[in-house]
Amino acid sequence: MEAMNQASSFVRSNIPTSSSRREITRASIHMPKITTTNLGILAPKYIASNLNLVHEEMHKFSRITSKNPSRENPDRQVMEKLFLILEEVSDRVEMHKNIGEQRNNWNTLLLTSINTITLSAATMAGIAAAVSGAPSQVLKLASGFMYLAATGFLVIMNKIQPSQLAEEQRNAARLFKQLETEIKTKIAISNPTHSDVNEAMKKVLALDRAYPLPLLGVMLEKFPAKVRPAIWWPEKQRSPAKPQIYKHKNGWSVELEEEMREIIRVLEVKDKADYLRLGEKALKLNKALAIAGPILTGLGAIGSAFLASHNSWAMVLGVMGGAMASVVNTVQHGGQVGMVFEMYRSNAGFFKMMQDSIESNLEEISRENGEVFEMKVALQLGRSLSELRDVAAASSSKPGCSDIEEFASKLF
Repeated sequence: MEAMNQASSFVRSNIPTSSSRREITRASIHMPKITTTNLGILAPKYIASNLNLVHEEMHKFSRITSKNPSRENPDRQVMEKLFLILEEVSDRVEMHKNIGEQRNNWNTLLLTSINTITLSAATMAGIAAAVSGAPSQVLKLASGFMYLAATGFLVIMNKIQPSQLAEEQRNAARLFKQLETEIKTKIAISNPTHSDVNEAMKKVLALDRAYPLPLLGVMLEKFPAKVRPAIWWPEKQRSPAKPQIYKHKNGWSVELEEEMREIIRVLEVKDKADYLRLGEKALKLNKALAIAGPILTGLGAIGSAFLASHNSWAMVLGVMGGAMASVVNTVQHGGQVGMVFEMYRSNAGFFKMMQDSIESNLEEISRENGEVFEMKVALQLGRSLSELRDVAAASSSKPGCSDIEEFASKLF
């Protein structure tokens, strides 16, 4: 009846008066006139159209609620907790984004300031070596003071590695954004439970541990003894599945399981191992540059202190020490070697996360749909399904680790 009333009101609202008919006639858009002669023909059409729309929407709603009856009335407490977590995750996205920009500015400003101080000190040392008397003494003291200041700033900058800090915050902002989207999707299309709340909490805390915001006490080690992949996901408790029961179900097959095992093998021996190797090289380079910079500015300070004696070695140290320190500082922080190391470490962590995800689906009773999971793995590696299967087939034909030629990922 409500739909009939709506349709009737719609028809009445569309019956034009004599004045409105005159306006319609003058309008540039020509609309058909509704008169008393054809009203009896058009009214049933309008009513039927609206009734069909109402029935269609009711049918859609009944179809959704029949598939998931509890979706209409989800647990209010669970939804409140998920919305609370979602709010905190959104806040963390902004925090990491803003702090990442701030720390990137640190890198630029400190690099410019230290290079300016160092080159000014080297210039003063050169002028002091060429003159004598009171001006020489003043320039020598100024040069030595600036070298000492540059050395102190360099030690602090090499300790915190601003470019690496900025990369950590960029990664954290991206991963928190990904978690935010995941929670929104879960709220929109599923019926969340307490286990979903606990899982979201664990992911937030794992990301907080992997990418801490403070510098004092909890800052990540910038020069670790051994390069390890970044870990930003919570460890799952696995419940081993029974292969003879769970194979050939939920989109899984023997061939798909073998394909996933070969992908794990390629990720382990090629992709992850390669980025860990590159990370080791970047770490060694960063260590060497972090030691060389303060040493060179310190030598420049020593050279400046002995300029009054007109020793040639003092002049060489005072001038060349500053020039070489500026070059080293530019290579290290201008080239953002710390950021490169963090990028390699994060890439290795991404491949380890993929390994854990595949192993979890192979070993646990509760699996994702096999076809959907295969597509997700292919997209994460930047490949089509056929290319992913070709990589697995090439790996299975070469049992030796050193025989594998192609990397699993085409993204990076």
